[in-house]
Amino acid sequence: MVKKVIRFLGFKKTSEKEREKKASREKKKMGKTMKMRMKGSQNLRQRLLLSTLSSTPIVIDDIRADEMIPGLRPHEVNLLRLLEIVTDDAFVEVNETGTQLKYKPGIIMGGKNLVHTCSLSRSIGYYLEPLLLLGLFGKKPLSIRLKGITNDPRDPSVDTFRSTTLNIIKRFGVPAEDLELKIEARGVAPNGGGEILLTVPNVKTLSAVHWVEEGMVKKIRGITFSTRVTSDFEHSMRFAARGIFNNLLPDVHIFQDHRVGAQAGKSPGYGISLVAETTTGCYMSADTTVSCERPDETGELDVEKKERLPAEDTGVEVASWLLQEIEKGGVVDSTHQGLLFLLCALSEQDVSKVRVGTLSPYAVETLRNIMEFLGVKFVIKPDPLTGTVILKCTGSGLINLSRKLS
Repeated sequence: MVKKVIRFLGFKKTSEKEREKKASREKKKMGKTMKMRMKGSQNLRQRLLLSTLSSTPIVIDDIRADEMIPGLRPHEVNLLRLLEIVTDDAFVEVNETGTQLKYKPGIIMGGKNLVHTCSLSRSIGYYLEPLLLLGLFGKKPLSIRLKGITNDPRDPSVDTFRSTTLNIIKRFGVPAEDLELKIEARGVAPNGGGEILLTVPNVKTLSAVHWVEEGMVKKIRGITFSTRVTSDFEHSMRFAARGIFNNLLPDVHIFQDHRVGAQAGKSPGYGISLVAETTTGCYMSADTTVSCERPDETGELDVEKKERLPAEDTGVEVASWLLQEIEKGGVVDSTHQGLLFLLCALSEQDVSKVRVGTLSPYAVETLRNIMEFLGVKFVIKPDPLTGTVILKCTGSGLINLSRKLS
Protein backbone atom coordinates (compact mmCIF):
# COMPACT_ATOMS: atom_id res chain seq x y z
CA MET A 1 0.00 0.00 0.00
CA VAL A 2 1.22 3.47 -0.78
CA LYS A 3 2.19 5.26 2.39
CA LYS A 4 2.09 8.89 3.31
CA VAL A 5 4.40 10.36 5.92
CA ILE A 6 3.24 12.97 8.39
CA ARG A 7 6.45 14.77 9.22
CA PHE A 8 6.49 16.82 12.37
CA LEU A 9 9.76 18.62 11.82
CA GLY A 10 9.02 21.82 13.69
CA PHE A 11 8.50 25.19 12.08
CA LYS A 12 11.85 25.53 10.38
CA LYS A 13 11.75 26.06 6.65
CA THR A 14 13.29 23.02 5.03
CA SER A 15 13.32 21.92 1.42
CA GLU A 16 11.36 18.92 0.26
CA LYS A 17 14.64 17.13 -0.48
CA GLU A 18 15.91 17.68 3.08
CA ARG A 19 12.63 16.44 4.54
CA GLU A 20 12.76 13.30 2.40
CA LYS A 21 16.33 12.64 3.56
CA LYS A 22 15.34 13.00 7.19
CA ALA A 23 12.35 10.70 6.74
CA SER A 24 14.62 8.11 5.13
CA ARG A 25 17.11 8.32 8.01
CA GLU A 26 14.36 7.92 10.60
CA LYS A 27 12.97 4.86 8.79
CA LYS A 28 16.38 3.22 8.91
CA LYS A 29 16.72 4.01 12.62
CA MET A 30 13.32 2.52 13.37
CA GLY A 31 14.25 -0.54 11.37
CA LYS A 32 17.29 -1.12 13.59
CA THR A 33 15.53 -0.27 16.87
CA MET A 34 13.34 -2.73 18.76
CA LYS A 35 9.76 -1.61 18.21
CA MET A 36 6.70 -2.48 20.27
CA ARG A 37 3.81 -3.64 18.08
CA MET A 38 0.22 -3.05 19.11
CA LYS A 39 -3.25 -3.20 17.60
CA GLY A 40 -6.35 -1.08 17.82
CA SER A 41 -7.22 2.49 18.73
CA GLN A 42 -7.84 1.97 22.44
CA ASN A 43 -5.72 4.06 24.80
CA LEU A 44 -3.81 5.64 21.92
CA ARG A 45 -3.17 8.77 23.99
CA GLN A 46 -1.69 6.82 26.89
CA ARG A 47 0.38 4.61 24.60
CA LEU A 48 1.94 7.67 22.99
CA LEU A 49 2.64 9.15 26.42
CA LEU A 50 4.33 6.03 27.77
CA SER A 51 6.18 5.51 24.51
CA THR A 52 7.64 9.01 24.84
CA LEU A 53 8.51 8.72 28.53
CA SER A 54 10.15 5.30 28.10
CA SER A 55 11.78 6.16 24.73
CA THR A 56 10.12 3.12 23.15
CA PRO A 57 9.28 3.24 19.42
CA ILE A 58 5.85 1.77 18.68
CA VAL A 59 3.90 0.52 15.68
CA ILE A 60 0.10 0.43 16.02
CA ASP A 61 -1.89 -1.53 13.42
CA ASP A 62 -5.61 -1.87 12.72
CA ILE A 63 -6.61 1.56 14.01
CA ARG A 64 -10.41 1.43 13.57
CA ALA A 65 -9.82 -0.74 10.50
CA ASP A 66 -13.35 -2.19 10.60
CA GLU A 67 -15.24 1.06 11.19
CA MET A 68 -17.15 3.11 8.67
CA ILE A 69 -14.55 5.86 8.93
CA PRO A 70 -11.24 4.07 9.56
CA GLY A 71 -8.01 5.44 10.95
CA LEU A 72 -6.91 8.21 13.27
CA ARG A 73 -9.39 10.84 14.42
CA PRO A 74 -8.67 14.59 14.16
CA HIS A 75 -7.94 14.96 17.88
CA GLU A 76 -5.43 12.09 17.73
CA VAL A 77 -3.55 13.66 14.83
CA ASN A 78 -3.69 16.93 16.77
CA LEU A 79 -2.16 15.20 19.80
CA LEU A 80 0.72 14.00 17.62
CA ARG A 81 1.33 17.59 16.59
CA LEU A 82 1.36 18.65 20.24
CA LEU A 83 3.97 15.97 20.97
CA GLU A 84 6.07 17.45 18.19
CA ILE A 85 5.91 20.86 19.84
CA VAL A 86 7.16 19.70 23.25
CA THR A 87 9.70 17.16 21.97
CA ASP A 88 12.60 17.28 19.56
CA ASP A 89 13.33 14.83 16.73
CA ALA A 90 10.09 12.82 17.01
CA PHE A 91 9.13 10.85 13.90
CA VAL A 92 5.62 9.87 12.82
CA GLU A 93 4.49 7.82 9.85
CA VAL A 94 0.85 7.11 9.04
CA ASN A 95 -0.35 4.97 6.15
CA GLU A 96 -2.79 6.27 3.56
CA THR A 97 -5.93 5.08 5.36
CA GLY A 98 -4.68 6.19 8.79
CA THR A 99 -5.00 2.65 10.16
CA GLN A 100 -1.28 2.17 10.88
CA LEU A 101 0.89 4.49 12.96
CA LYS A 102 4.65 4.33 13.42
CA TYR A 103 5.98 6.55 16.18
CA LYS A 104 9.56 7.10 17.31
CA PRO A 105 9.62 9.41 20.34
CA GLY A 106 11.98 12.34 20.53
CA ILE A 107 13.66 14.09 23.46
CA ILE A 108 11.24 15.93 25.75
CA MET A 109 12.29 19.56 25.52
CA GLY A 110 9.59 21.68 27.16
CA GLY A 111 10.16 25.38 26.57
CA LYS A 112 8.56 28.78 27.10
CA ASN A 113 5.96 30.73 25.13
CA LEU A 114 4.69 27.66 23.27
CA VAL A 115 1.25 27.82 21.63
CA HIS A 116 -1.01 25.00 20.42
CA THR A 117 -4.54 25.06 19.01
CA CYS A 118 -6.37 21.90 20.07
CA SER A 119 -8.85 20.01 17.92
CA LEU A 120 -12.49 20.98 18.49
CA SER A 121 -13.53 17.33 18.51
CA ARG A 122 -12.13 17.01 22.07
CA SER A 123 -11.62 19.49 24.86
CA ILE A 124 -8.33 20.80 26.24
CA GLY A 125 -8.72 18.30 29.11
CA TYR A 126 -7.92 15.48 26.65
CA TYR A 127 -4.45 16.97 26.11
CA LEU A 128 -3.63 18.08 29.66
CA GLU A 129 -2.91 14.73 31.33
CA PRO A 130 -0.12 13.67 28.94
CA LEU A 131 1.16 17.25 28.74
CA LEU A 132 1.53 17.52 32.52
CA LEU A 133 3.56 14.31 32.79
CA LEU A 134 5.75 15.11 29.79
CA GLY A 135 6.44 18.59 31.15
CA LEU A 136 7.80 17.18 34.41
CA PHE A 137 10.49 15.23 32.56
CA GLY A 138 11.46 17.90 30.04
CA LYS A 139 14.83 19.53 29.50
CA LYS A 140 13.38 22.97 30.28
CA PRO A 141 10.33 24.10 32.28
CA LEU A 142 7.18 24.05 30.18
CA SER A 143 5.02 27.12 29.53
CA ILE A 144 2.35 26.57 26.89
CA ARG A 145 -0.84 28.30 25.79
CA LEU A 146 -3.61 25.90 24.70
CA LYS A 147 -6.61 27.12 22.68
CA GLY A 148 -9.89 25.33 22.11
CA ILE A 149 -12.72 23.94 24.27
CA THR A 150 -12.08 24.43 28.00
CA ASN A 151 -15.24 22.79 29.37
CA ASP A 152 -16.92 19.71 27.99
CA PRO A 153 -18.92 16.80 29.50
CA ARG A 154 -16.70 14.20 27.87
CA ASP A 155 -13.30 15.15 29.36
CA PRO A 156 -12.36 16.59 32.78
CA SER A 157 -12.70 20.38 32.69
CA VAL A 158 -9.81 22.79 33.09
CA ASP A 159 -11.37 23.71 36.46
CA THR A 160 -10.97 20.12 37.65
CA PHE A 161 -7.35 20.07 36.51
CA ARG A 162 -6.69 23.32 38.38
CA SER A 163 -8.45 22.37 41.62
CA THR A 164 -7.78 18.63 41.82
CA THR A 165 -5.25 17.23 39.33
CA LEU A 166 -2.47 19.69 40.17
CA ASN A 167 -2.88 18.96 43.89
CA ILE A 168 -2.52 15.22 43.24
CA ILE A 169 0.68 15.80 41.26
CA LYS A 170 2.15 17.97 44.03
CA ARG A 171 1.87 14.96 46.34
CA PHE A 172 4.72 13.32 44.39
CA GLY A 173 7.30 16.02 45.19
CA VAL A 174 6.55 18.47 42.37
CA PRO A 175 7.24 22.11 43.40
CA ALA A 176 3.91 23.84 44.03
CA GLU A 177 5.04 27.35 43.15
CA ASP A 178 5.92 26.51 39.54
CA LEU A 179 2.89 24.33 38.74
CA GLU A 180 0.01 26.49 37.56
CA LEU A 181 -2.98 26.60 35.23
CA LYS A 182 -4.61 29.94 34.33
CA ILE A 183 -7.97 30.13 32.55
CA GLU A 184 -7.73 33.21 30.35
CA ALA A 185 -10.87 32.58 28.28
CA ARG A 186 -13.57 29.94 28.36
CA GLY A 187 -14.87 28.05 25.36
CA VAL A 188 -17.53 25.37 24.99
CA ALA A 189 -18.52 23.15 22.08
CA PRO A 190 -18.93 23.31 19.21
CA ASN A 191 -16.78 26.34 18.37
CA GLY A 192 -14.49 26.66 21.40
CA GLY A 193 -12.64 29.93 21.70
CA GLY A 194 -11.21 29.12 25.13
CA GLU A 195 -7.61 29.66 26.17
CA ILE A 196 -5.49 28.49 29.10
CA LEU A 197 -1.87 28.98 30.14
CA LEU A 198 -0.13 25.97 31.66
CA THR A 199 3.25 26.07 33.40
CA VAL A 200 4.99 22.88 34.53
CA PRO A 201 8.36 22.66 36.33
CA ASN A 202 10.98 19.99 35.73
CA VAL A 203 11.82 17.32 38.30
CA LYS A 204 14.81 15.02 38.55
CA THR A 205 12.54 12.21 39.72
CA LEU A 206 9.14 11.78 41.34
CA SER A 207 8.84 10.81 45.01
CA ALA A 208 7.18 7.55 46.03
CA VAL A 209 4.07 7.95 48.18
CA HIS A 210 2.32 6.09 51.00
CA TRP A 211 -1.21 7.41 50.54
CA VAL A 212 -3.94 5.25 52.03
CA GLU A 213 -5.63 7.49 54.61
CA GLU A 214 -8.77 9.01 53.12
CA GLY A 215 -9.73 11.22 56.05
CA MET A 216 -13.04 13.03 56.46
CA VAL A 217 -14.43 15.64 54.10
CA LYS A 218 -13.74 19.03 55.67
CA LYS A 219 -14.85 21.42 52.92
CA ILE A 220 -16.36 21.61 49.47
CA ARG A 221 -15.37 24.16 46.90
CA GLY A 222 -16.67 24.70 43.42
CA ILE A 223 -17.12 27.07 40.54
CA THR A 224 -19.91 27.70 38.09
CA PHE A 225 -19.36 29.39 34.75
CA SER A 226 -21.46 30.76 31.94
CA THR A 227 -20.50 32.00 28.49
CA ARG A 228 -22.77 33.98 26.17
CA VAL A 229 -25.82 33.17 28.34
CA THR A 230 -27.36 34.85 31.36
CA SER A 231 -25.73 34.31 34.76
CA ASP A 232 -29.12 33.07 36.03
CA PHE A 233 -28.00 29.58 34.98
CA GLU A 234 -25.13 29.84 37.47
CA HIS A 235 -27.41 31.00 40.30
CA SER A 236 -29.68 28.00 39.71
CA MET A 237 -26.81 25.48 39.72
CA ARG A 238 -25.20 27.00 42.83
CA PHE A 239 -28.47 27.10 44.76
CA ALA A 240 -29.33 23.49 43.90
CA ALA A 241 -25.86 22.11 44.72
CA ARG A 242 -25.60 24.05 47.98
CA GLY A 243 -29.05 22.76 48.95
CA ILE A 244 -27.62 19.23 49.01
CA PHE A 245 -24.28 19.97 50.67
CA ASN A 246 -25.50 22.37 53.36
CA ASN A 247 -27.34 19.49 55.02
CA LEU A 248 -24.05 17.63 55.39
CA LEU A 249 -21.28 20.18 55.82
CA PRO A 250 -21.05 23.84 56.93
CA ASP A 251 -17.98 24.80 54.88
CA VAL A 252 -19.35 24.99 51.32
CA HIS A 253 -18.41 27.75 48.87
CA ILE A 254 -19.25 27.74 45.17
CA PHE A 255 -17.94 30.71 43.22
CA GLN A 256 -19.17 32.24 39.96
CA ASP A 257 -17.26 32.93 36.77
CA HIS A 258 -19.52 34.73 34.31
CA ARG A 259 -17.63 35.54 31.10
CA VAL A 260 -18.49 38.10 28.45
CA GLY A 261 -16.87 39.36 25.26
CA ALA A 262 -13.69 37.71 24.04
CA GLN A 263 -13.32 35.78 27.32
CA ALA A 264 -16.63 34.00 26.69
CA GLY A 265 -15.44 32.05 23.66
CA LYS A 266 -17.50 31.44 20.55
CA SER A 267 -20.43 29.31 21.77
CA PRO A 268 -23.03 29.66 24.52
CA GLY A 269 -22.91 27.33 27.49
CA TYR A 270 -22.64 26.89 31.22
CA GLY A 271 -21.30 24.35 33.69
CA ILE A 272 -20.22 23.51 37.22
CA SER A 273 -17.12 21.94 38.77
CA LEU A 274 -17.05 20.71 42.39
CA VAL A 275 -14.23 19.40 44.59
CA ALA A 276 -14.27 17.93 48.09
CA GLU A 277 -11.12 18.21 50.22
CA THR A 278 -10.51 15.83 53.14
CA THR A 279 -8.56 16.20 56.38
CA THR A 280 -5.68 14.15 54.91
CA GLY A 281 -5.28 16.22 51.74
CA CYS A 282 -7.32 14.09 49.35
CA TYR A 283 -9.32 15.70 46.56
CA MET A 284 -12.48 14.30 44.94
CA SER A 285 -13.99 16.06 41.95
CA ALA A 286 -17.01 16.05 39.65
CA ASP A 287 -17.97 18.38 36.82
CA THR A 288 -20.12 18.78 33.75
CA THR A 289 -20.88 21.28 31.02
CA VAL A 290 -24.06 22.10 29.12
CA SER A 291 -23.49 23.40 25.61
CA CYS A 292 -24.85 23.34 22.06
CA GLU A 293 -24.59 20.04 20.22
CA ARG A 294 -20.96 19.23 19.72
CA PRO A 295 -18.88 17.49 17.05
CA ASP A 296 -18.23 13.85 17.76
CA GLU A 297 -14.77 12.35 17.38
CA THR A 298 -15.12 12.07 13.61
CA GLY A 299 -15.63 15.82 13.36
CA GLU A 300 -19.31 15.47 12.42
CA LEU A 301 -22.21 16.78 14.46
CA ASP A 302 -24.10 14.33 16.64
CA VAL A 303 -27.24 13.20 14.89
CA GLU A 304 -29.21 12.80 18.10
CA LYS A 305 -29.40 15.84 20.31
CA LYS A 306 -29.48 14.88 23.99
CA GLU A 307 -32.20 16.35 26.13
CA ARG A 308 -30.86 19.35 28.02
CA LEU A 309 -31.52 19.35 31.75
CA PRO A 310 -32.62 22.54 33.53
CA ALA A 311 -29.74 24.31 35.28
CA GLU A 312 -30.95 23.38 38.77
CA ASP A 313 -31.09 19.70 37.78
CA THR A 314 -27.52 19.98 36.48
CA GLY A 315 -26.42 21.31 39.89
CA VAL A 316 -28.17 18.46 41.70
CA GLU A 317 -26.72 15.89 39.29
CA VAL A 318 -23.09 16.99 39.74
CA ALA A 319 -23.48 17.31 43.52
CA SER A 320 -24.83 13.73 43.57
CA TRP A 321 -21.90 12.53 41.44
CA LEU A 322 -19.47 14.05 43.93
CA LEU A 323 -21.21 12.35 46.85
CA GLN A 324 -21.02 9.04 44.96
CA GLU A 325 -17.26 9.50 44.43
CA ILE A 326 -16.82 10.19 48.14
CA GLU A 327 -18.87 7.11 48.99
CA LYS A 328 -16.69 4.89 46.77
CA GLY A 329 -13.70 5.75 48.96
CA GLY A 330 -10.06 6.00 48.03
CA VAL A 331 -7.64 8.93 47.98
CA VAL A 332 -8.68 10.09 44.49
CA ASP A 333 -11.90 9.95 42.48
CA SER A 334 -12.40 7.40 39.70
CA THR A 335 -11.44 9.92 36.98
CA HIS A 336 -7.94 10.31 38.49
CA GLN A 337 -7.15 6.65 39.20
CA GLY A 338 -5.19 6.21 35.97
CA LEU A 339 -3.10 9.33 36.61
CA LEU A 340 -2.38 8.17 40.17
CA PHE A 341 -1.08 4.82 38.94
CA LEU A 342 1.07 6.50 36.29
CA LEU A 343 2.66 8.77 38.90
CA CYS A 344 3.38 5.78 41.18
CA ALA A 345 4.92 3.80 38.30
CA LEU A 346 7.10 6.72 37.16
CA SER A 347 8.39 7.51 40.67
CA GLU A 348 11.72 6.61 42.25
CA GLN A 349 12.63 2.97 42.88
CA ASP A 350 10.82 2.78 46.17
CA VAL A 351 7.50 1.30 47.22
CA SER A 352 4.34 3.35 46.68
CA LYS A 353 1.11 2.31 48.36
CA VAL A 354 -2.26 3.89 47.51
CA ARG A 355 -5.95 3.28 48.18
CA VAL A 356 -8.69 3.75 45.56
CA GLY A 357 -12.36 2.89 45.20
CA THR A 358 -13.67 0.38 42.67
CA LEU A 359 -11.23 0.27 39.75
CA SER A 360 -12.54 2.08 36.67
CA PRO A 361 -12.11 0.48 33.20
CA TYR A 362 -9.62 3.24 32.30
CA ALA A 363 -7.60 2.48 35.44
CA VAL A 364 -7.45 -1.24 34.55
CA GLU A 365 -6.19 -0.42 31.05
CA THR A 366 -3.64 1.96 32.58
CA LEU A 367 -2.25 -0.84 34.75
CA ARG A 368 -1.83 -3.02 31.64
CA ASN A 369 -0.07 -0.26 29.71
CA ILE A 370 2.24 0.47 32.64
CA MET A 371 3.25 -3.19 32.77
CA GLU A 372 3.83 -3.29 29.02
CA PHE A 373 5.93 -0.11 28.72
CA LEU A 374 7.58 0.28 32.12
CA GLY A 375 7.61 -3.29 33.42
CA VAL A 376 6.02 -2.14 36.68
CA LYS A 377 3.57 -4.57 38.22
CA PHE A 378 1.09 -3.55 40.90
CA VAL A 379 0.08 -5.82 43.77
CA ILE A 380 -3.69 -5.41 44.15
CA LYS A 381 -5.39 -6.23 47.44
CA PRO A 382 -9.12 -5.59 48.00
CA ASP A 383 -10.13 -4.26 51.42
CA PRO A 384 -13.50 -5.92 52.16
CA LEU A 385 -14.11 -3.77 55.25
CA THR A 386 -14.22 -0.51 53.27
CA GLY A 387 -14.95 -1.77 49.76
CA THR A 388 -11.77 -0.11 48.53
CA VAL A 389 -8.66 -1.49 46.85
CA ILE A 390 -5.05 -1.07 48.02
CA LEU A 391 -2.32 -1.14 45.37
CA LYS A 392 1.44 -1.35 45.85
CA CYS A 393 4.27 -1.09 43.36
CA THR A 394 7.95 -0.32 43.14
CA GLY A 395 8.49 2.68 40.89
CA SER A 396 10.42 2.39 37.63
CA GLY A 397 12.88 5.05 38.84
CA LEU A 398 12.49 7.23 35.76
CA ILE A 399 15.16 9.93 35.94
CA ASN A 400 15.10 13.18 34.02
CA LEU A 401 18.61 13.04 32.58
CA SER A 402 18.10 16.05 30.34
CA ARG A 403 17.09 18.51 33.06
CA LYS A 404 19.42 21.46 33.39
CA LEU A 405 21.15 21.49 36.76
CA SER A 406 21.36 24.86 38.50
